[in-house]
Amino acid sequence: MSVTGTVRGKRNVLGVLVDVTDYATATEQIVAAAREHRGFAVTALAVHGVMTGVEDPAHNARLNSFDLVTPDGQPVRWALNTLHGAGLTDRVYGPTLTLKVVERAAAEGLPIYLYGSTQPTLDRLVPALLAMFPALKIAGVEASKFRTAQPGEEVQIAERIKASGARITLVGLGCPRQEVFTYAMRPLLDMPLLAVGAAFDYHAGLLKNPPAWMQKYALEWLWRLGLEPKRLWKRYIILNPKYLSRLAAQKLGLWKATPPAPATEPVHGFAV
Repeated sequence: MSVTGTVRGKRNVLGVLVDVTDYATATEQIVAAAREHRGFAVTALAVHGVMTGVEDPAHNARLNSFDLVTPDGQPVRWALNTLHGAGLTDRVYGPTLTLKVVERAAAEGLPIYLYGSTQPTLDRLVPALLAMFPALKIAGVEASKFRTAQPGEEVQIAERIKASGARITLVGLGCPRQEVFTYAMRPLLDMPLLAVGAAFDYHAGLLKNPPAWMQKYALEWLWRLGLEPKRLWKRYIILNPKYLSRLAAQKLGLWKATPPAPATEPVHGFAV
């Protein structure tokens, strides 16, 4: 097991509540919600995802309302271990969690819905998933519109997803757009919504995973920076040092990092 002792549940990482969990536990929680027709908001946060909350209190409150927030990056796992003695031996990486959930969905006959990214990416992703999991039922596929939702559009999207017969929705809109979308749609859907980050691109074969040793030693950011320097340089060169300094301040008691209360109010004008 990756989760040791009795340390479980949500813990404060820079004011963002992250779950002490592992792949097996997270997957079971998601699949159980799908079986039971329960709304269940999930995201996997690396350093960038945590820092979106640190720098935007309203977004932090939204993140703190999620049912499950997994430690996607090694530095987030380290924070849970350092600050809270979590004893985690592995992170819960979004693309890997996605495959584990999809595998269970295929085995249990739970149809999935793919929302986000571009149509060409989805056109590659669907056959890739079906090749890995031939029994998988893909109830629907919907590319991002790359714009702000129009009044009432979230209801229309929810109706399309429900009408498809899906029991799990995977959301690939990029951080933090996918978390805002998931937060906004959760009250409208009786199923898990997983904000899965770059999982669509990885599993469609458009991005290559870094070597295992780079993942183990938290150097995935360097790999991603090398692949997409123009898009990602600010994320890694600026946010990584900010994260480490905040983490040190929280550990030393120089900063309380008080988590905001979970958000409950609707959000309007989010990206679809």
